[in-house]
Amino acid sequence: MPNERVVLDSDLRYIDGNGNLLLSRAELSVAKMLAFLGHDYNYGAMVSLPDGSQARIDFAAGSKLIEVIDSEEDAAKFKKVKEAMPGLDVIAVGHSRYASKVSEMDSMFFYDEQERMATGSIFIEDPSLAFDYAHILPLVEKCSVLHGHTSTVMVEIIGSMKNNLVVDFGDAKRIIKDALNAIDHKFFINKRYLKKEDDTHYYVEFQGPRGYFNLQLPKMTTYMMPGEATVENLSTEIIKLLAPRMPPNVEALGVYIYEGVNKGAHIIAGVKKDG
Repeated sequence: MPNERVVLDSDLRYIDGNGNLLLSRAELSVAKMLAFLGHDYNYGAMVSLPDGSQARIDFAAGSKLIEVIDSEEDAAKFKKVKEAMPGLDVIAVGHSRYASKVSEMDSMFFYDEQERMATGSIFIEDPSLAFDYAHILPLVEKCSVLHGHTSTVMVEIIGSMKNNLVVDFGDAKRIIKDALNAIDHKFFINKRYLKKEDDTHYYVEFQGPRGYFNLQLPKMTTYMMPGEATVENLSTEIIKLLAPRMPPNVEALGVYIYEGVNKGAHIIAGVKKDG
């Protein structure tokens, strides 16, 4: 049986919307958040220090700088920059092991000059967070026949910190599993191909590059999509399922879906607050 659920970080390439090759998923998340908030940024900004040396800071958005802490060397560099230029508008984002010990959870932390944790992002990736599905993409010749996938999911939850947590790891995992159960073992199809329906079935027709399809689909095992059943749109549908279940401090969600090894999609979206 092919082992499609295993994806190594060392096998992945992180490229932002500006074409920059980033060094880690944390850097990609920061780039995604900056783009989502509408900020132009430069990757790899050089800062001149008073002793004549230079330090490379990962992101510059106007006069504000963000350093992603992926190693002890990054942490030492950030400390050096802060001590040498205390008035510089720079914050750090990094793995929790550089700020505190948090068991069973990968996380990001933000801290300002007083090193107070305020906004964070947790990443939840586990082999159990997976779902099986079938789909047809009539606009893509290779995928225009009925076929299926087993996809793993990584979810990013961004929000304000409460008691040094964005969301309890166990609660978040339970919410994600509930959402995935709603789409597990379903057939996904663009609702534009729906010709008619009755109480129990959808009737779908379309002409694709591999021929004419006329399908009668049980409603209980079919998931109608507002667009083509791509992994990008599946990520968006998962966010729609997750958002109402999230506590009010959550401000945005990101969903990675891996469709096999070394390919997938990542979508990040804000969570609308009621009232």
